[in-house]
Amino acid sequence: MLSQANTAQDINILAEYLSDQEVQDLASSPSVDCLVICASAILYQAEHLFQVLQERPSLSKCLVLCGGVGHSTTFMYDAVAQHPRFSRIAKDVYGLPEARILEKILDTFFDRSTITEGGCKILVEDQSTNCGLNASLSRKVLAEAGFQALKTCIIIQDPTMMLRTKASFQKAYGDMLPPPSFISYPAFVPHLHKSEDGKLEYQDSLLGVALWPQERFLELILGEIPRLRDDENGYGPRGKGFIPHVEVPVQVEEAWSRLRMVSNTSR
Repeated sequence: MLSQANTAQDINILAEYLSDQEVQDLASSPSVDCLVICASAILYQAEHLFQVLQERPSLSKCLVLCGGVGHSTTFMYDAVAQHPRFSRIAKDVYGLPEARILEKILDTFFDRSTITEGGCKILVEDQSTNCGLNASLSRKVLAEAGFQALKTCIIIQDPTMMLRTKASFQKAYGDMLPPPSFISYPAFVPHLHKSEDGKLEYQDSLLGVALWPQERFLELILGEIPRLRDDENGYGPRGKGFIPHVEVPVQVEEAWSRLRMVSNTSR
């Protein structure tokens, strides 16, 4: 467990940057052409999204449930099994692609017909195994359904991967003029603080919904910054070319460096 005095502040700097929250309240957001939810082990996002769409299907013309079977899919199976509401379908979803897990949650616990009859078409992209494929295969599924000329699209993703996912969609639609406006909605921004006994804990427990174990969370946010850098080792144009150029602010790099030192000395 990490306990250094400024660790929580540095973690929060990275978390806020990576979460890239551009929509504060989905329920009152202006209507868009498309919503894409990239599946993750943080099921709060899907639960919140489906509830909002059930009450306001006119929020979007279509919804893409996105995600295949990848290296993190087992975390999603575990999250369903441990969820206070969704655990009863754990055996049914085991082995399914991530998008199909979302679809099963939608069909079992929400009213899909209310959403579709309200004008929101539901599409499934269940082959992608990374952010780049989330974007390119979502574009393919959307085009096949007649949604070629997107103007506005809200992307919902795990906060630790939100910024990179939005950049991946910008890359996937880079040949389209004018390009769609992609808007980030992580649903929440994780913050840590020091508890009275001096340990780090999540500031908002999301009403008991499970978040990442802290070591896993730290591993995720530390791993994102090198990917976002536009250098020979990053995912930008000077590196692997997976995403457009992203500017990583100085204060984020400094917080990342301090956290790396804390992480290394705590092992």
